[in-house]
Amino acid sequence: MSMLELGYLSFPILLVLIFLRAPIGLAMMICGIGGLYLAMGGPTMVLAKLKTETYTTFSSYSLSIIPMFLLMGQFATLSGMSAALFKAAESWLGHRRGGVAMAAVGACAGFGAICGSSLATAATMSRVALPELRRYGYSGGFSTATLAAGGTLGILIPPSVILVIYAILTEQNIAKLFLAAFVPGILAAVGYMITISIYVRLFPDAAGTREPQPYSERIRALLDVWPVLLVFLVVVGGIYLGWFTPTEGAAVGAAGTGLIAFVSGNLNWKVFVESIMATAMSTAMIFFIVLGAGFYNSFLALTQVPQELSSFVVSQGFSPWVVLVLILLFYLVFGCLMDSLSMILLTIPIFFPVVSSLDFGLSPEHLAIWFGILVLIVVEVGLITPPVGMNLFIINSMDRETPMVETYKSVLFFVGSDIVRVILLVMFPAITLFLLPA
Repeated sequence: MSMLELGYLSFPILLVLIFLRAPIGLAMMICGIGGLYLAMGGPTMVLAKLKTETYTTFSSYSLSIIPMFLLMGQFATLSGMSAALFKAAESWLGHRRGGVAMAAVGACAGFGAICGSSLATAATMSRVALPELRRYGYSGGFSTATLAAGGTLGILIPPSVILVIYAILTEQNIAKLFLAAFVPGILAAVGYMITISIYVRLFPDAAGTREPQPYSERIRALLDVWPVLLVFLVVVGGIYLGWFTPTEGAAVGAAGTGLIAFVSGNLNWKVFVESIMATAMSTAMIFFIVLGAGFYNSFLALTQVPQELSSFVVSQGFSPWVVLVLILLFYLVFGCLMDSLSMILLTIPIFFPVVSSLDFGLSPEHLAIWFGILVLIVVEVGLITPPVGMNLFIINSMDRETPMVETYKSVLFFVGSDIVRVILLVMFPAITLFLLPA
């Protein structure tokens, strides 16, 4: 069996392991180490690779940004920022038709700007917003679908852990990726609010109303969210303006949110230890997947599968746009079955060389950034797409009274909004890239 055939054979084996419910990091590590053993003809080189790959993967300074952003999200959850964001958004939007749901989306966008995790955003905001949605007569399916969709803003609006991983894999500038994600993130929030407005007109009984609040209370609620704005401006603005590196910015953000949580009285020693432990467990999970992907991608590089696939696509004369659409459709389908981090780590080393070899009329850097944002958005759609949308299960675990099928029906409206946004960003790359320096 040739090296190339060995590389192709690894794909069905990997999928079988995943469908047998093996952890994705373990599945990639088994395929990677097993493939290297067969390709190198013995254990000696594999054992040497086991040592060097582990060291080179975890000695990367760029990876230190991940636990910092995760810790920032933990502290942000404890500091009461989520409740303040929802209260401020609700005070301005709550009296409108579907306004409380719109407020939940707005609060998810704000919390996502200091969290960087979709699942954490969905789980945190559901604790705050779900009781209010049910209190004002919003149906169970509509409420859970809104919060599941709003949670996806956590990985799109910077800072984003997934974008950091993509930047490391493709050797791109993290600050520029954060900047490019900003406008698509705002479009996502606006699109979800438009979707809510349409939904409550099609199904008037799905949402209740509430009395408008006096402007004095609205201003007071708006002033309470200053910590969120401060953290976001310091972290993202400081990174872009060159005041500090992305890793330093993440450390500043973690320290700042921790200080805010302490001042607000929500952070004591016990809670601090719990935050550190939760961050350590999340980091360990992510790093294990990164390590497994490292072994598997080393094996694929040895077999020349990415290079051969890229050469094949170019030689067929396919339109670059056809290739891009097929790749995005692949992400949309498999995003329903796999988590976003695993998808990025598994597929970017294969698809990125293919896309880089095509001519979209963009510079190599702009092409890499544009493709990264598109992939992130499509993977994000998988988080709310039935039957295995992770955000749907997170939200429904907090509202056992709502049948999952009701959430499925309502969330399809938000999936439609996402697909429209992807089409716009594919047709008009300038929407993503216009904030970037030429």
